[in-house]
Amino acid sequence: MLALLPPASSIRALAFHRLLPVPLLLPPPRTLPRLDPGPARSFMAFSAEPAPVEEKVESEEESLPATAAAGGGAGDAGEVSHEEWRRWGTSSPLPAAVDAIVRELLEMEAAAGEKMRFGGVGSKLKGDFKDVEDKKHRAVYEMLADSDQKLQYYSARQIGCRLLGSRGYLCQKCWLPAADCMCSNIVPCNLWRGMKFWLYMHPKDFLRQNNTGKLLWQVFGIQAAQLCLFGIQEHEDIMWDAFQRSGKGKVSFLYPNKSTIPKSVKDLKFDGLSLTSDIHEMNSHEEPFNFVLLDGTWSNSAALYRRLKERWTAIWGDEDIPCISLSTLSASVMHKLRPQPAWDRTCTAAAAAGLLWELNLRPELSMFEFEKQAEAVECSLDILLDALTTRRVRLGRSITRKQRHNRNCI
Repeated sequence: MLALLPPASSIRALAFHRLLPVPLLLPPPRTLPRLDPGPARSFMAFSAEPAPVEEKVESEEESLPATAAAGGGAGDAGEVSHEEWRRWGTSSPLPAAVDAIVRELLEMEAAAGEKMRFGGVGSKLKGDFKDVEDKKHRAVYEMLADSDQKLQYYSARQIGCRLLGSRGYLCQKCWLPAADCMCSNIVPCNLWRGMKFWLYMHPKDFLRQNNTGKLLWQVFGIQAAQLCLFGIQEHEDIMWDAFQRSGKGKVSFLYPNKSTIPKSVKDLKFDGLSLTSDIHEMNSHEEPFNFVLLDGTWSNSAALYRRLKERWTAIWGDEDIPCISLSTLSASVMHKLRPQPAWDRTCTAAAAAGLLWELNLRPELSMFEFEKQAEAVECSLDILLDALTTRRVRLGRSITRKQRHNRNCI
């Protein structure tokens, strides 16, 4: 039987819809001269939704209060400032596309005369706003013919909603609710200045409470472990500019690429580097080794890899990008709480710690205290696990790891 909505509800929804302005279209992406002619893109460069199982897991692990509203943060209201943006863990200016999305949402809120409400995984809009904004953003999405524009719009919208929905709720450093903040327990550590981590993060992992990539800049600082958001043009340009300054020989990706034979840490060449026993010193003319960590669910990491490979080929002409596999990697402590597709797949922070441990085994690098740096990352993982476990116990949730894909687990 077809159920009809009460007339009053339909009229209210219609009136609400008419009050809202047409959403702003993103400006055309800036042309990058050094990449012309770019490779043709005949397919979508990203997955719009994670796998159903991972979506379910994410919703179980991260949940925002259904009453969270825009502008609810202490000291922050209205538009997102550059200062507020940087407090979330980045040194870059507020991306133009994200700023446009935030402004658009706030204009919709002002026109409707009521506060936006966010809730659930990823700070999703709730109530009348959800239905109306969803229709409008889909209309904009359909009008964008270029797949790269679609990706930029998708990423900016994900990030904009998470920024507004997390105000006044999540700590801007550890991304945990204020009541569960773990920042005072994190012990900072200096990373060897001859290397740098890049956290290439999917927008669905941005401000996610159980994300572990954030631990790297909490421990090493935002310059030693830099955030690069997938689909955010300014972030990606900054990262690739750094790669070009360092040279292709100083860029490696931690990703189990099965289409080629990955290198191990033993294969890395440090020729031409002035090795000094002081981890704080490095010649000003020397660029660091760049290690890229793909930070997202395993279904989304494939999209991250494809985009990296596409741009690598456009710049240097190589079909294969330099991937590193870790030979001594063990299961992350996060396996105790956060399910993984298999025991041999680990979290971002554990992969970084594994890399540092293997660098420590290189005799010519033993002076750089990689053991101390690896232990600092592992300690931060323990602190995050304790904070998440304590929170789940307080909320009456299970802290037992669910069994998934048992045939792949050891």
